Amino acid sequence: MEIHHISPEHLSIERVHAILKNNMQLALSDEAVHRIKACREYLDNKMATQKEPIYGVTTGFGSLCNISVGKDELSQLQKNLVMSHACGTGDEVPQEIVRLIVLLKIQSLSYGYSGVQLVTVQRLVDMFNNNVLPAVYQQGSLGASGDLAPLAHMSLPLLGLGEVYYEGKKQPAADVCARFGWEPITLQSKEGLALLNGTQFMSAFAVWSLIKAEELSKAADHIGAVSLDAYDGRIEPFTEAVHVVRPHNGQLATAANIRKLMEGSEIIKQHKQHVQDPYSFRCMPQVHGASKDAIAYVKSVVTTEINSATDNPTVIPEEDMIISAGNFHGQPLAIVMDFLSIALAELGSISVQRINQLISGKRGLPSFLVAKPGLNSGFMIPQYTAASIVSQSKQLCMPASVDSIESSQGQEDHVSMGANAATKLYRVALNTERVLGIELFNAAQALEFRRPLKSSPAIEGLVAKYRKVVPFIDNDRVMYPLIDASIHFVREEFDTL
Repeated sequence: MEIHHISPEHLSIERVHAILKNNMQLALSDEAVHRIKACREYLDNKMATQKEPIYGVTTGFGSLCNISVGKDELSQLQKNLVMSHACGTGDEVPQEIVRLIVLLKIQSLSYGYSGVQLVTVQRLVDMFNNNVLPAVYQQGSLGASGDLAPLAHMSLPLLGLGEVYYEGKKQPAADVCARFGWEPITLQSKEGLALLNGTQFMSAFAVWSLIKAEELSKAADHIGAVSLDAYDGRIEPFTEAVHVVRPHNGQLATAANIRKLMEGSEIIKQHKQHVQDPYSFRCMPQVHGASKDAIAYVKSVVTTEINSATDNPTVIPEEDMIISAGNFHGQPLAIVMDFLSIALAELGSISVQRINQLISGKRGLPSFLVAKPGLNSGFMIPQYTAASIVSQSKQLCMPASVDSIESSQGQEDHVSMGANAATKLYRVALNTERVLGIELFNAAQALEFRRPLKSSPAIEGLVAKYRKVVPFIDNDRVMYPLIDASIHFVREEFDTL
């Protein structure tokens, strides 16, 4: 089995995807082990010699920062922190994202700026490798002072507390830990805070959504190209010279993609009666391209975040400093996750307009894409479904990052609400995937009415694969299983790795 070595080296979004997709095992590199142990040793020595209180190490938390805690109570302080902060509620976080949370927490602690014990990080590695996944809840984090509530739930099993999923069942963590011979970890000073005080809940949703966004961007171009030919659209708006004079990277890339996908199409080459196409076809480079550019920017921010230490206080042994600051604040993530939600929602918004054009009875296509409309409703209601989903995504795009509610008696008076941005983004990504699945359902149906003319080899190949799971519709039938199959086809066909 392939092993990924956790190290201070750069961790890319692509590498994270490969770790999850290929079920890689994790191992701490020698460099990570050295950094973790050196930082812990420095912190222990500092506590033995420094008389001044150290926030979160020898004091309480939040607005209790001015209350000192005795040396004999430091371990209990950290355990109490984890227990008291496990206040999540609502829907559970999907297990694939919990795996990401654990992975990213291990990565952040491996830099040696958090003061944790090596045994604590190793236990997280063991949990990841054995697919022992904590039950974590979607609601409870303000996205500043870290993702406190969800990361507390992630941390409870280290203490033999809380619940985990193992072998497909939700079980008491104590039972599963006993099965592996894992004794509850006795947290040392600072450790509870290091575990809870970070952005890994937000980051995990952001990474998952970025991977999905790249797949959906690719899918939007391919499915848009099928729709373009099915609608008897024009190729001229995709001419390179048009986009060179407005050279946004995403716009140029989208136009090039569509040109390549249309190569060899008999339909696109035939004489057109219409002078121009509706925006949802003609402006694919501009709209899809803007989303591509947004995805690229968000990727740069999220990549920086997952290669960072984000707990507080920051322990910097080489500078002989322990500084209480604000690296836990999720604003960088909150803003770009709101941005990515908008970018993905727009891919759905333009898609539903192409669907509407395909069923409208124009360009020689029958109304609602059936040979006998009236007797058959055909593809009338899939468009309704897509429209309702697009509307919901628009509602979810109200930015979370502009909101803030003070907490901890005013000590934490500006928060990012990045966790809400994260869970909204997750829903928008899934919504966009559903809409694109419905567009392909319509586009493949419409293309059959262009026969005997053929589309390009690329499009005909895609549709041939699609037809193995979704048939042509002659007469009305139950549609929802076909919509579901279409969505799953999009998910599997456009995987970016």
